[in-house]
Amino acid sequence: MNLLGYKIYTDYLELPIREKTIINTINPHSYCISRKDNYFAEALKNSDILLADGIGIVWATKVLKGKKIKKIAGYDIFIHLMNYLNSVHGSCFFLGASQQTLNFIKENTSKEYPNLRVGSYSPPYKAIFDKADSVEMCKRVNNFKPDVLFVGMTAPKQEKWVYEFKNNLDADIICSIGAVFDFYAGTIKRPGKVWINLGLEWLPRFLKEPKRLAKRNLVSTPKFIAEVIFFKLFKRRLL
Repeated sequence: MNLLGYKIYTDYLELPIREKTIINTINPHSYCISRKDNYFAEALKNSDILLADGIGIVWATKVLKGKKIKKIAGYDIFIHLMNYLNSVHGSCFFLGASQQTLNFIKENTSKEYPNLRVGSYSPPYKAIFDKADSVEMCKRVNNFKPDVLFVGMTAPKQEKWVYEFKNNLDADIICSIGAVFDFYAGTIKRPGKVWINLGLEWLPRFLKEPKRLAKRNLVSTPKFIAEVIFFKLFKRRLL
């Protein structure tokens, strides 16, 4: 489904999984960032699968397409892939986050997905990776050769890095899922199902980290709403 220039998948049954599949997600904040970051926009548009992550995308689909959909968050696709890999005795690799977070992830996967072979690497914490960093990251992944590579380095950094190095990575599926690393590790608690079902998953997170999430919720969300309404009325973009 095309929405504001992006082809977005809204159902697991639609997912065209094949060799070397790049999976990304889009929400109102990442959409607004992409309108100012051409390389990020290019990375999203060249995703093999771009998922509707966020109640704002669900609302926009209703307004612009007249369709009622459910969002597929990064955590949803993560669990979907983990269950599949466990059923086929597959493998996955976690690239990103701190070593402590990765240790918690390995501990949890060993209990919940006993048939799964798991690898990980914590890259240097910096805004931009240099050539040596990226070479080492690719080397770690390729030595393990996972069925699925999960990348968790926050947007738009993770999507842009994957887009640049996807041809250097020996993995069938590459999925950028950001905060999911912390959610699954338990270092950050994901809001409960009540908030998720109400479409208010963002609210408890914002109340816990208002300073960090202010731009996302108080700047990007109003911009996105204005963009959708303007597009609905005039059939062209506002931003």
